[in-house]
Amino acid sequence: MRRLTGRREQRRPTDVARPPRGLRPWQIRDRCFNVRRRGLDPVEIRAFLHQVADELTVAQTALVAVQEENVRIKNALRAWQSAQSANRLYR
Repeated sequence: MRRLTGRREQRRPTDVARPPRGLRPWQIRDRCFNVRRRGLDPVEIRAFLHQVADELTVAQTALVAVQEENVRIKNALRAWQSAQSANRLYR
């Protein structure tokens, strides 16, 4: 069985959120297994892989949304801190 893992990327807080590299839903859906005598039911395997791929799609979508929200909040906090710092200088 081959490994489908990717490298982790370092992110700066202001980077645009992207889905993590690594296993993708289409890779799960398109994964093929060798059929052997007295092996597993290919229809059952395919159905399970589609279910896993659907759950992975939901998880990756939620992760991207959270990362985008995190970037937005950090940028807003920086702007607020800069404004507060500027107000103190002019008092």
